[in-house]
Amino acid sequence: MFKDHFSDRAALYATCRPLYPDSLFTHLAGLTREHRAAVDCGTGNGQAAIGLTKHFDRVFATDPSEEQISRAIVHERIAYSISRAESIALPDFSVDLVTAAQALHWFDAPAFFREAQRVLAAGGAIAVWGYGDPILDTDSLHETLRAFNRGTLEQYWFAERQLLLDGYRTIPFPFDEVAVPPQQLEVRWTLPELAGYLRTWSSTARYAARHGFDPVIEVEQTLSRDWGDPAKRRLIRWPLHLRAGRVRA
Repeated sequence: MFKDHFSDRAALYATCRPLYPDSLFTHLAGLTREHRAAVDCGTGNGQAAIGLTKHFDRVFATDPSEEQISRAIVHERIAYSISRAESIALPDFSVDLVTAAQALHWFDAPAFFREAQRVLAAGGAIAVWGYGDPILDTDSLHETLRAFNRGTLEQYWFAERQLLLDGYRTIPFPFDEVAVPPQQLEVRWTLPELAGYLRTWSSTARYAARHGFDPVIEVEQTLSRDWGDPAKRRLIRWPLHLRAGRVRA
């Protein structure tokens, strides 16, 4: 059984999770000799898979959640399937890039890395990345959100989240690691869009299940005091934690 923390919020996930910057995928494409095929594991609704389509002829995107896949971004070059990252239903040496975005901390990492080594063709590469706490564009807004995240919700985060906050650096990485330039995820959201994103958090779902009410309602009201017009778009940033490498010769 996989750790299914998001199927019940797949609709929110599809509309409220940010997409990744084009610059990230341009860099990743530069790591591989060929651009015939890539596979994105733990794809969710395809937030990373859609970025890969600009650089690879074919993208295979897998997730163990049927609900997530049912709401995935449709694209002619993406083939979605329901499977775990530790069991990629592709032939040996068949892809040029393996990715996992905001997902590695939920995997059995050694098993996933073995599968990546199996399916990667000569000259292929792997990249795993994620993002942690959002940064808002004023001190007062940021402090309100930080208090919600690290105060109200702290005990409701799953332990695996620490692997992400550590930038995946505590996970053994059995590849020839390559240096990657710093990457940052940025969006401009309204207050309701930010609130929707907060509702996708696993900690929010656990809090609501425990207490019987949505904790985002209160923090959204508090944020509104400094936000101004709720329809105003404000800059929200997340530094990306990225590790990349090639199969060892």
